[in-house]
Amino acid sequence: MKYGKLTLGEVEAIANKLGGMEGVKRFLSGELVIKCKFDVWKTIKLGTGPKNAGDFRKIIKDNGFSISDYGNDILGQPAFTVATEETELDLVVVSVAELGFKVGATRELIYVRAKEFGLDLCPAEVGPQLRLQYKDQPNGEWFIVAMEPIISSVGDLRLFDVEQVGSGLWLESCSGSPVCFWNFGTRFVFSRK
Repeated sequence: MKYGKLTLGEVEAIANKLGGMEGVKRFLSGELVIKCKFDVWKTIKLGTGPKNAGDFRKIIKDNGFSISDYGNDILGQPAFTVATEETELDLVVVSVAELGFKVGATRELIYVRAKEFGLDLCPAEVGPQLRLQYKDQPNGEWFIVAMEPIISSVGDLRLFDVEQVGSGLWLESCSGSPVCFWNFGTRFVFSRK
């Protein structure tokens, strides 16, 4: 047995947490989903000033931040939209390992698991807004915005990522392929309602 070190008392406690045998059956059938509570890392505002890609480019540059070529490319694609009304969005940062993947996983599996934990994808606007609103990002920190990928001008799927490297604060872009494999330490930003 894979979990042979569990005592019968521990197995019974797990069954009780699930609501008894009926809960166990619902869990095994996929009808009952267990949601982990991830703390809100940051609350940001969307729909705050910049109305389009050009506005974001100007404000990012005016604040002394940088945009990579790929980040700039997907910022200008039709799939990139901006909220028309100001709204707040709670964000959660979670590693691939915290989602239960001890070695790593594909983007597709990461998104499926995050949804099981009650997390949602972010609107694409979170990438540039986070860059503008997270000015004290520590050096060496980077994470990927969990969002629907945007098709770049060369036809590949891309996601925003936000990072601080020795040369400053960046709005970048990385692969959004559903089969792209991310190691256990990679961190994603999801939204939480």
